[in-house]
Formats: sequence, C-alpha cells, structure tokens
Amino acid sequence: MDVYEKQVYDELKTWKQSIHEEPSVFGVLAKSVQTGINNVIPERIHKIMTNAIRQMTKSVIFGAYLTTFKKNKINLLPGIEEKVKEKIDLYSKTAAAEGGVTGYGGILMGLADLPLWLSIKIKMLFEIANLYGYDLSDYKERIYILHIFQLTFSRHKQQKKIFNLINNWEEEKEKLPEDINDFDWRSFQIEYRDYLDLAKLMQLIPGFGAIVGIYINHKLTRKLGHFAMNAYRMRWLQVK
Repeated sequence: MDVYEKQVYDELKTWKQSIHEEPSVFGVLAKSVQTGINNVIPERIHKIMTNAIRQMTKSVIFGAYLTTFKKNKINLLPGIEEKVKEKIDLYSKTAAAEGGVTGYGGILMGLADLPLWLSIKIKMLFEIANLYGYDLSDYKERIYILHIFQLTFSRHKQQKKIFNLINNWEEEKEKLPEDINDFDWRSFQIEYRDYLDLAKLMQLIPGFGAIVGIYINHKLTRKLGHFAMNAYRMRWLQVK
C-alpha cells in the first residue's frame, strides 16, 4: 500500500465509522419535525416528488442515462481521484446554480427543480463510476449506483443495511437477476423521497427558496459525491 492509498484507507475508515454512529439528538429531532411536516404537505406535492424519483430510478436501471463514455486511461488512484474531485466540484456548482434559479420562483419552479437536480446527481455518479473504471453497460453496475444514492439519502437504520450490502458487493451482485426486467426497482423510491421532503418544502417558499436551493443542492450533491468516492474506494482496496 503506497502513501496515497494509506491516506485513502484512513479516510475510508473515518467514513465507515460515521455510517455506524448512532444519530445525534438533533438528527432524531429533525426526523420528528420532518414526520410532522410530511403529514401536512398536500398529497399532490407528494405525488409529484414520488413520480420524479420513480422516473429517475427507472431511467438508471434501464440505461436512459447511458452515453458513450470515453474509456478512462488513468489507472492510478491519485490521478483517478483528482478527476473525480473535479467532477464533484463541477456538478455541485451546477446543482447550486440550478437550485437558486428554481428556488427563487416558488412552488412551481421549486417542483421543477427536483427532476433537474436528480438528473444532475445521476450524471455525476455515472461519470464517477466511469472514472473508477466500471462498465455501466452492465446493469448490475447501475444498481450499484442506485445503492450509493440510497446509502447517501437514507435514514440511519437503512443506511447501515445498505452499507453492508455494498461492502459485500461482489457476493451481493451475484444474487441479482440476470434479466434486468426481473429487478424490483420500486423499493428504491421511498427512503430518498422521505429524506428530501423537509428540505424541498423550504425551497418552495418564494424568494427564500432561492437561498435554500443554492445551499441544499450544493451540500447534498457534494455529500453524494463524497459517498460515491468512498463506495468505489472500498471496491478498489478490496481487489488490491
């Protein structure tokens, strides 16, 4: 293990510990507030958010986000991660700008933000996977992307479950059906939608929503990029 990989190993260890830590008092309180807000959000809003997440999930599984990626010629981890960090910076700034514009417009534009933001984040994950050298024409690699998504935006109990799954991915992927049409994609929707309700509701407030949109889109996109890096680092170090 070289110096850079030792640094990665230490960062990965810290990240794993954060996944398994019990939620803070603030986190528990925030969830209680969120549950209360969920009960007063109009059903029409819930349906719009659920439909956007459903369409995103189907698009990933069935390859709508696939483009012709150039094969990554960098095969050393420091070079790969330099490019990965550039992508995370780029997509975080793009998401922030987009969130600011749509958040400024209130409810209608705030709702329009969700599918756009989902698209930005999924494109980022596809690019990160490609940089680490994974073949996205294999639908099982696209399922891994969805697990990263789910890991990042799930509640604590579910996070630990998904972490154990991706930590043993070489075994778990063999359990997936060979036929993509047999995969049950619907279970990917609920955790992520619930996680976002509170944040996105604040973004629907005209004017104030622009500030929230910039902050939340930037912060959560970076969080997703950070989780993706560590998820692929686990696989990189496991094959060493």
